[in-house]
Amino acid sequence: MKITKTNLQDVHLIEMSPHGDNRGWFGRSFCMETFAANKLEISYPHHNTGFSHTKGTLRGMHFQVDPHYEVKVVRALWGAIYDVIVDMRPHSSTYLQWEGYELSFENGRQLYVPRGFAHGYQTLQDNTMVNYLCSSTYVPESNGGYLYNDPAFRIEWPLPVSEISDKDKSWAPFKEVAGRPKPTSMPAR
Repeated sequence: MKITKTNLQDVHLIEMSPHGDNRGWFGRSFCMETFAANKLEISYPHHNTGFSHTKGTLRGMHFQVDPHYEVKVVRALWGAIYDVIVDMRPHSSTYLQWEGYELSFENGRQLYVPRGFAHGYQTLQDNTMVNYLCSSTYVPESNGGYLYNDPAFRIEWPLPVSEISDKDKSWAPFKEVAGRPKPTSMPAR
């Protein structure tokens, strides 16, 4: 397993080191000791799977607020996604910066999303299945989000949006919710 820091503070890409033979391959996608040695979260009480029928489907930008902040480890089990995160932590050197990462069945990469980030993804292929580990249980009252096309972030999505939920289209712009609780006060782990 290879863990690489990215340009965003506390964000990591995780790559398996699969061993193959005539049957195919086998690789470790999570190792508590390796995560702990890299000072990454090791407890994930929720493992979620999402499926999207159509290329261009967008989900996000989501977060949970205090006290239910969550770390996510995201990967595409089948198909491919463009996974986007925005650093919402004012104390961070990369505050309000975003990055996108292609995660696919083929490249096997996973994205470690720390507490205090808004997260979303767009499917790059039809019939894409995504898995993510979450360090906190889902609490609807702590759920929040920002517009996927919020001018404060200027995220460059790779495809036109083919499908999006009414909820994800209705989040208020970042500048309009400045006084609302945001995923910003908890330090990264």
